Amino acid sequence: MTQRSERLERLIVQQEGECCAEDIDERVETLERHVSAFPADTEADRTALNVLGNDTRYTIVRLLVTAGKELCVCEVTPVVDVSDSAVSHALSDLTEAGLVTRRKDGTWRYYEATERATALLDALDRTREGTQ
Repeated sequence: MTQRSERLERLIVQQEGECCAEDIDERVETLERHVSAFPADTEADRTALNVLGNDTRYTIVRLLVTAGKELCVCEVTPVVDVSDSAVSHALSDLTEAGLVTRRKDGTWRYYEATERATALLDALDRTREGTQ
């Protein structure tokens, strides 16, 4: 029996008072059913969360959500303390992750938070109090 199985067996014994190999198999099968119930394509979810893990990108998307309207890149750049190229790269990453939209108007580029970005930040805001 592997260490994982031994630990799971100890957990089941603690919870149920006894454990056999079938109990372990049943618990693992139940957990595997939960995993198989995940949405088919979660890559976009993981990408969005990964993109938000960077301070610059998080600040930009938070700014766009809070502003509630599209902003020109020239409005975003002075607010974040990084180079113009870093802002451009961050905005590209946010666009690719589906967290912002981009619109070009002549020489100007405008960005706006998507509903997904707003929903993610709203969820973080609603649950923040319980984590502090």
